[in-house]
Amino acid sequence: MTSTLDQLRQLSVVVADTADFQAIEQFKPVDATTNPSLILKQAQSPVTEGLISQTKEKLANGTFQSAAEAALDLSVRFGFEIANRITGYISTEVDARLSFNAEASIDQAHQIIEKYARLGLSKERVLIKLASTWEGIQAARALEAEGIRCNLTLLFCEAQAIAAANAQATLISPFVGRIYDWYVAKGETPESADTDPGVLSVRGILDLYQRHDIETIVMGASFRTADQVLALAGCDRLTISPALLQELEARDEAINGLQHAQSSGRVLRQLSRDEFLLNVAANSMANEKLADGITRFIQDQETLESLLSG
Repeated sequence: MTSTLDQLRQLSVVVADTADFQAIEQFKPVDATTNPSLILKQAQSPVTEGLISQTKEKLANGTFQSAAEAALDLSVRFGFEIANRITGYISTEVDARLSFNAEASIDQAHQIIEKYARLGLSKERVLIKLASTWEGIQAARALEAEGIRCNLTLLFCEAQAIAAANAQATLISPFVGRIYDWYVAKGETPESADTDPGVLSVRGILDLYQRHDIETIVMGASFRTADQVLALAGCDRLTISPALLQELEARDEAINGLQHAQSSGRVLRQLSRDEFLLNVAANSMANEKLADGITRFIQDQETLESLLSG
């Protein structure tokens, strides 16, 4: 019988939630991503070790003016190596310290696109990854108007999804596992994937987008279990870790995709800055997880910069 993973590929585009070159070559995902966290996890691999060594040398000899500049260059070169192993998008993250600065985020996005272009990768293959703060979403709005595609990450609630659609973002990454973690920590463990608040959040966003004919791609992210993944079979894209890909490849049960919602014919409402901020602030889970996600990304960014400076 066809593996569960192969069946899933018929319903959703499978994306690799890893920067492990071996895993990417094994599972052949369409898209992939890069960020400081993933680079650090792969620091001992031959390809990454070589890139880090070259970047450290350039920082030491003055080619780069700062560790932050060196880390950005490394992220793009790392992303280019991944892009050569896939056929779709490579997502590359803007420095999380710019999450509340739209202008600086736009400037760095331009740098990322220019660096990829010098390596021979067109902007059509690149997604600029931005946190789903108000400023990050407005940066995405401006970049999309220029023809630069964006991936809005750290998305935990409907207000963020509406604002992302208003900005005409190419893709959003609503998180499943981190929402699940928040409820479990409160003593509210779901009985099944179908009652999992993270799964329900992504299903709700999918339904909202389909009813309003929104073209933004929904990519479920941050999965803790294979059952969470399967509960979202039929979502536009699913970014899955190698461990869960391996489990899904070993399973062979039949799966069904989500039902597509009927279009309402109505235009999705525009969300103002004040409405957005009030909605996110009123959602304890989204507010906490957005702040926590940005903090973690910053910590990994600073760890990578320390590694390059050492």
